[in-house]
Parts: sequence; structure tokens; C-alpha cells
Amino acid sequence: MSAVLPRLRDALRYRRSLASRVIGLTTFAVGLSVALVALAAYLTVRHQLQASLDESLHQRAYASARYDPGYAISDIPAVMQGAIDSKVGYVFSDGRAVIAGGQQDNIHLGAAELAVARGDSRYSCRTVTGSAADYRVATVPTTTDGVALVVAQSLEPNERTLDELGLVMFIFGAAGVIAAALAGWGVARNGLRPVRRLTRAAENIARTEQLDPIEVEGNDEIARLARAFNAMLAALSASRDRQRQLVADAGHELRTPLTSLRTNLDLLTQADRQGGLSEASRAELLDDVQFQIEELTTLIGDLTELAREQPAQVLLEEVDVAEITERAVQRVRRRASSLQFDLRDEPWWVVGDAAALERAITNLLDNAAKWSPPLGTVTVRLVDGSLHVEDQGHGIAEEDLPHVFDRFYRSSEARTMPGSGLGLSIVRQVAERHGGSVTVARAPSGGAEFRLSLPGSPEPTQAPDGTVTAGSQRTLSGG
Repeated sequence: MSAVLPRLRDALRYRRSLASRVIGLTTFAVGLSVALVALAAYLTVRHQLQASLDESLHQRAYASARYDPGYAISDIPAVMQGAIDSKVGYVFSDGRAVIAGGQQDNIHLGAAELAVARGDSRYSCRTVTGSAADYRVATVPTTTDGVALVVAQSLEPNERTLDELGLVMFIFGAAGVIAAALAGWGVARNGLRPVRRLTRAAENIARTEQLDPIEVEGNDEIARLARAFNAMLAALSASRDRQRQLVADAGHELRTPLTSLRTNLDLLTQADRQGGLSEASRAELLDDVQFQIEELTTLIGDLTELAREQPAQVLLEEVDVAEITERAVQRVRRRASSLQFDLRDEPWWVVGDAAALERAITNLLDNAAKWSPPLGTVTVRLVDGSLHVEDQGHGIAEEDLPHVFDRFYRSSEARTMPGSGLGLSIVRQVAERHGGSVTVARAPSGGAEFRLSLPGSPEPTQAPDGTVTAGSQRTLSGG
């Protein structure tokens, strides 16, 4: 039961609207403040009334103690009796008491008054109970030993005053709480208007999928929230545009090899129906089909790599970029046997995905091989973690430099050559995932020079037992 009640209370609390919680909290805070102020005022007034009454009784008692009328009720002077709601009398050491006053009420005196009469105490002031009301009783010794003077004042006027004060405070406190509830309602209605507008805008976006920015007013927390929401909408719109562009570009790029592949297969089928092709023509057509299948496979792999929002789970390991570069050079040299590859490298160790790094370096080398003239030379240098790949082509036009690493971007000259325009985009993605960068510039020889920079160190950071030290442990960032 004790565990169910807090959950039920929390459920009820958070099912209520924010406006109702603001009104409730405002009303509770003001009501609590009014109650505390009223209680403090009530206690202060009661204390002051009692202190004033005690001072009056003290003065009257000591002034009346000078008289010695013989201790008979009829001998007590009227000046000693005071107001109609007070009583004056004597208490003797043997326990007898003589009380006179305007009200017919028996006062129950006790040990405190008797102690003053016997000389054990010099003064007593306390509240005692009468048969009809409570009294504040002050007792002082007289000039005669064994006799004490008693002055009693009814507490009914004080209690009546306190009752009236409590009623007034209750009325004004209730009015204050009602005013606080109305003020809380006004604050919730006006202060939460931007929140309601933001909520309606978010609901409209969810319903219509129109990512229009929200109007921002002011510079408060709600305005900051609206600006952050607009930034999120802008990022979402850009992501959706990139997704649409990727789908459109992928459809366009896939259509070309698929159309060519279908055309070749149709030619092969028609030729078989008409008696077949010569062996040379058939081999040439099959080679063309094989090339188109490889191109299509490469394009699908590139699209899959670029469309992935987060990199796949890979095993990070410490790899030597120089070794990866040598393997990539050997692979590209077999595909471009007419070119020379001038390779000079130094050990450079990084923690990352060896397969992704090798693919990125291979893409750089393939791009250099594609643009180099026959019998040309591709220069590859790995110095201080920076891989330079330079070809002997005619270079990249100034207007094409900002777009070299964009997805599917192909210059006017590259559109007549094989490729999908995704290789350099993959290079940039891999570089950024490893905390590095890739840039392009015109080489001194006139060709293009790509520079791939990767953070690492000239020496491996593995301990002698094979474990990777703290300096080499890191995670690939999202691509």
C-alpha cells in the first residue's frame, strides 16, 4: 500500500495540465504564506494582549496591597474591585479566601496563590478556571503576614477580541487565496500562450509534415525553445532533402547500368534466336555485361555506405596506414598497369576501421589513376599522418573544387567517364569518422593533389602485452 500511493499521486499530478499545476502551485504558495502570516499575527496579538493584561494586574495588585480593610468582603474598597469583569480578594495562609467582584463566579485558586500568602513566593500571575469563564489572576503579599491580595481579570474580552481577529484574518486570507487562484489562472493563461502556440505548431507539423519554421517572439525561455525547435526543423528538413536527393540520384545512377545491362541481354537473346553471334562478338558482349554488373555492384555498395546514418559495428584496432597504403597501391596498380606509382611512406599508426581506411585510400588512388594520362605517374606520399595523392591530369576547375566531395557530383568532363560520383564522398565520410579531414588543391605539376589527414602517432601505442593504451582507445564518430 505504501508503494502504491506515491505512484498514484505521481500519476494524478502529471495527468493534470501544466496550467492547472501552475494555478494549484500559486494558490498553495499564497495560501501557505497567508496562513503563516495570519498565525504569526494571531500569536503576536495574543501575546501582546496577555502581556498588557499582566502589566495592568501587576500595577493594580501592588497599588491595592497598601489597603488593610480588615479582610471582610464588605470592607474591600470599590477602587480595589476595578471593572465589572474583575474580582479582588484575599488569600490567607490557612487556605481561606475572601473574593469580591461584579460577576457571580467562583474562582478556583490553588497552590500558587497560597504560596504567596505563606511568604514562599513574592508574586504569582497565572490563568485559572472559574465556573463561568477563565481568569488571569495576579497575587501579591499584603502588609500583613500570612495574607495575600488577589486581583482577577476575566479573559472573555481578550478571547472575544482574538475571535474577531481570527474571523477577520480568515476572511481576508480566503480572499487572498481566491485572488491568488485568479492571478495564477491569469498567469497560466497568458504566460503559457507561447507554449500552446508551440504545441499547436508541433501538432500541425506532425499532421501535415510541413516543416515550416515557427514564429519566435521575445527572448525568454519559450523563445529559446522555439528557436531550438526551428533549428531542429531545419536539420530535419535538410535531412529529408538529402534523403530525397539520395533516392533521386540513386535512381538516376542505377537506371543507366540497368538499362545498358538490359539492352545487352536483349541483344544476346535476339542473336541466339537468329542463329547466334560470333565467338568474338559474344565474348565482347559478355565482357560488357560483366563490366556493367561490377559497376552496378560497386554503386550499390557505395550507396549503402553513404545512406547509413550511423556506421556499422566495426572492430576498432590499431593499424599502420603505411601498410594499408601499400596494399591499396598494389591493388590499383593491377587495374591500371600502364601507370607508374611513386610511393614513399612512413609508419603512421591510427586506431580505426582498417577496411574503411583501405577503401578510402583505394578510392583516392582510383581517382588519380582515372585522370592520369597513359604512361603517367601517380605520386603517393605519407608523411606525418598526411597522405598526399597527386596525379598528372589537367587538374580540377576552380568552379568544381567546392563540390568535389559532394555525393553524385560529377564535373562536365567526368560525365563521359565511368563512375558514380560517390568515391570521393566516401573518402570524406571515412576521414570524418576517424577524426581527420580530406582536401584537394592543384598540384605543382598541374594535376590534382588530394590530402588525407588522420590523427595518430608514428609509433604504435600498444603495450608489450598487446593491450591498447588509453591514448589509442577512441570511438569512430557518426558519419
